[in-house]
Amino acid sequence: MIVLEHYLVVAAMLFCLGLLAVATRRNAITVLMGVELILNAANLNLVAFSRYSDTNISGQVFAVFVIVLAAAEAAVALAIVLNIYRNYQMVNVDRMASLSG
Repeated sequence: MIVLEHYLVVAAMLFCLGLLAVATRRNAITVLMGVELILNAANLNLVAFSRYSDTNISGQVFAVFVIVLAAAEAAVALAIVLNIYRNYQMVNVDRMASLSG
């Protein structure tokens, strides 16, 4: 039997992996993937709490809203990264902070 705690442990692991990727990586694509892992951990928590509260589907609706926002964020961020790569031939986050090339 899968209980709420199982979902919360998986979401915590996803969040920690995403936070680790954001904090330690210098490649912009890897940082974006870490942000997506963090958002997916939050979605898993929203859906799990909505499922086990038996009141309504508001958590699931909010999770769909977060998925739509994450897709828009990924599209805009990838467009920015591609534009920076075309101009500077690198995607290193440390060097992008100054945009000095």
